[in-house]
Parts: sequence; structure tokens; C-alpha cells
Amino acid sequence: MINSMADIKPPFTEETARLKSQSRTEHVEYAVSPDFPCATTTPSAPMWSTDPAKVALAYTPTCIWRNRTSFFAGTESIVEFLAAKWKRERNYRLRKELFAFRDDRIAVQFWYEYQDADDGMKWKRCYGLEDWTFDRESGKMCKRMMSGNDLLLGPDGNGEGRWFVDGVDVNEVPIGQEHW
Repeated sequence: MINSMADIKPPFTEETARLKSQSRTEHVEYAVSPDFPCATTTPSAPMWSTDPAKVALAYTPTCIWRNRTSFFAGTESIVEFLAAKWKRERNYRLRKELFAFRDDRIAVQFWYEYQDADDGMKWKRCYGLEDWTFDRESGKMCKRMMSGNDLLLGPDGNGEGRWFVDGVDVNEVPIGQEHW
């Protein structure tokens, strides 16, 4: 019986891989907090901690990360990365779907939209894939590799053409085959 995400450990079945991939959505959906006032939640995601140190506890102390062109490892680096990401990516809305799984690995496809605080608050959408490897004993992630590409949304990033507008459930938005 699964009582918490910590109970979901490799080897994964389709059911447990789906559950684990959706739990990771919560680790990227930003909740409103005094530390990160730019952050928002979606109707489909519960609020969770925006304390990067608490979030980093979901990963092994030596977890290896690649995020686009950044490569780093360890709790301290994860905390620093998350704090900087949350400062830059405002009004963030994410959708992740299970792409593949095997044994101790899960791959997800994702789409997220945000306003870039480092680029005049222009709206952008990131498309990409993440692959995750999990520690068999703890069930914590021990490797996270993310590859993503940003697309400017609308003229001068005004947000025209956004999918994940306020009030919609990101998991219900139809995404055409051309975006898969």
C-alpha cells in the first residue's frame, strides 16, 4: 500500500511511475510565499513548500543534476539552483506527463509557461524532457537530467497564445500532436 511518495521506490510499475511523475510536478509548482511572492499554484496542484532546503530533501545528498547547460551535484547546489530559478521564472505553470519508465528510471515530457524576470517579464514556454534515476533504498531522486527549449509567446513576449492561462487546469489543456 502506498501511503506517501516516500513509499514509491524502484523497481517501478506503470502505476507507480505515473504516481511518482505526478508527485514531482508538485516539486516544481510554486506556491505563494513571502520568500517567493512571484510564485503561483495551479488548480490541479496542491501548495507545497517553497523553501529550497526543504524541497532539496526529496533528492539524495549527492544527487547529480543537469538543467539545460548547467551541471551540478549535491544539496547545496540544488538549493542555490532552485532559489535562482524561482526568482527568475514568475507566474510559472507546469504540465508533466509520463514518457517512459524502466526499473529505477522515469522519463517525463513537460511543457511550462512563465514570465522571465530577467527578460522584461516576457512570457515564454519551455518544452522538454527530463529523465530521473531513483535510489532503491530511499526512493529519493539521485540523478535528474533536463533538456528544454524556450519559445517566446506572442509579439515581444506579451503572452499571446498561452495555453496555461489563469483558471485552467493545465492537465486538461489539449496539446496538439505538433507539440509532442
